[in-house]
Amino acid sequence: MRSTNRFVALVVISFTVTPISAFCSGAKVLEDQNIEALEAKASQAQPREQCFLYAQLVNQLTEMSVRKYASGDIEKADGLLQHIQQLSQKIHLSLAGNDKRLKNAEILLSNTAFRLNEMLHASDYDRRSLVEATLAQVNQAQNEAMMQVFQK
Repeated sequence: MRSTNRFVALVVISFTVTPISAFCSGAKVLEDQNIEALEAKASQAQPREQCFLYAQLVNQLTEMSVRKYASGDIEKADGLLQHIQQLSQKIHLSLAGNDKRLKNAEILLSNTAFRLNEMLHASDYDRRSLVEATLAQVNQAQNEAMMQVFQK
């Protein structure tokens, strides 16, 4: 009787694990496509909307980088951090006094800076300089956005 129960449990587990793993790989592809679509939308958006869209993109890339770092894919995480630095520079260049959803962008950048700070504390000594540079650029973009919010 016990061997039958074990066999049934094994069959049930095998049928549920396969779709879950297929879903996870599909989710990764979907996440990459969403990020590419958001980046294309941000680059083609009106100047008033670019700051928020780039902040949203930086936030999503930071979360992806944290996950890549936690899973051991250090090279991919480093590449994402370098891309975040480039996008932070675009945020700096796209800030204007009449930005739409500027406060939301500032909040996203603040949350992003918090996650990068967590990543900094969890990172290896060899990776710290890249994470510190990324954090500094995100903090600068967040401070500039906050100053724009208070000037209104």
